[in-house]
Amino acid sequence: MRARAPGKHAFVFIFITVLIDMIGFGIIIPVMPRLIMSLTGQPVETAAVMGGLLMGVFAFTQFLCAPIIGGLSDRYGRRNILLFAMLGFTIDYLIMGAATSFAILFVGRMVSGVFGATYTTANAYIADITEAKDRAGRFGMMGAAFGLGFILGPAIGGVLGEIDPRYPFFAAAGLAGLNFLYGYFILPETLTVANRRPFDIKRANPFGSLMQMRKYPVVFTMLAAAALFFLGHAAFPALWTYFTTLRFGWSPQDIGLSLMAVGLTSAIVQGGLTKIIVARIGEWRAFAIGFSIAALAYVGYGFITEGWMIYIVMSIGALSGIGGPAMQSICSRLVPANSQGELQGAMSSLQSLSMVIGPLTLPQVFHYFTSDGAPIYLPGAAFLVAAILTVAAILVGLSSRHQDFATLKQAPPVEVE
Repeated sequence: MRARAPGKHAFVFIFITVLIDMIGFGIIIPVMPRLIMSLTGQPVETAAVMGGLLMGVFAFTQFLCAPIIGGLSDRYGRRNILLFAMLGFTIDYLIMGAATSFAILFVGRMVSGVFGATYTTANAYIADITEAKDRAGRFGMMGAAFGLGFILGPAIGGVLGEIDPRYPFFAAAGLAGLNFLYGYFILPETLTVANRRPFDIKRANPFGSLMQMRKYPVVFTMLAAAALFFLGHAAFPALWTYFTTLRFGWSPQDIGLSLMAVGLTSAIVQGGLTKIIVARIGEWRAFAIGFSIAALAYVGYGFITEGWMIYIVMSIGALSGIGGPAMQSICSRLVPANSQGELQGAMSSLQSLSMVIGPLTLPQVFHYFTSDGAPIYLPGAAFLVAAILTVAAILVGLSSRHQDFATLKQAPPVEVE
């Protein structure tokens, strides 16, 4: 009983940590356009490009630091790294809330990327405190925390942003500070000294897991499809606030409510319908149908003319949520048990890279097609680019379908040294 009690408290802390991370990430999204415009004096079209730089540097820093943070947690313990991140988030949000220039905001988002890379440590902590038979359920709870945070964050940020665009940053700092204090007094260490290993920078390589997947041709092809899909999907975090601000004149509260609706519809599909639909129609059909719905939704966003139409497209587009889990299921089935971590690392690396490239390129499309020199005024042009990338992802992924069927007739995969 004495060994289990700390585990229960620890899991609550990790759940809250991930929840606060996502609330902190989502709480500032609705106010970014207003804050950037107030700091720079630029119009929303230019602010979108500058916001893309902020998102890109956040993702790039996270991409570089995730394996480093993971290695440091193996060396110095999970608790120390997680508390370091919570304290860092507290200070960083305060600095961004008080920023007097875009340069300070830029550095703040870069630092946020470092502390945000502790998500891998949170997963390692869960593995430490949970028996193998219970891990799937607890990792599922982490997904619930992720979704819940993205529902609450934009909603809170939208309400606070109506008062002052800096208030959401201070609110995020307060949440992170409270979690640091809770963890400092409650959170136990789970990694014993005997199980720690020296930090090796050669192993802290974000490209390593991607290279390992070359051993599995179908998986490697599906990862290429995932890269295209993730790149298109980056249009949402990179442009949503700027697109809706320019196209419909939405306030931070309007934007926050719309993002809350995105999180809610996604949670319903991925948390309740995905398991049923994939079991009924199969992984490959779910992958193709889900990604096809995503492409159609992008086209809808590209051409809508009224704000209320977003909610119709959103409701239909939420069904695209069956595609990603189906793709992950295909890949997971083709990779041996002792390479599942590498597979998830590869997926994370691709998603981080997409969040570097997407925010640096898609806002440029938005800027061009809303400028005076554009051949046609089309604020949703970047979403049409996302649709094209998603169709390409479908074609690339399906090209390996028959090879997967041949693999199913063979013995389960075994890791080869």
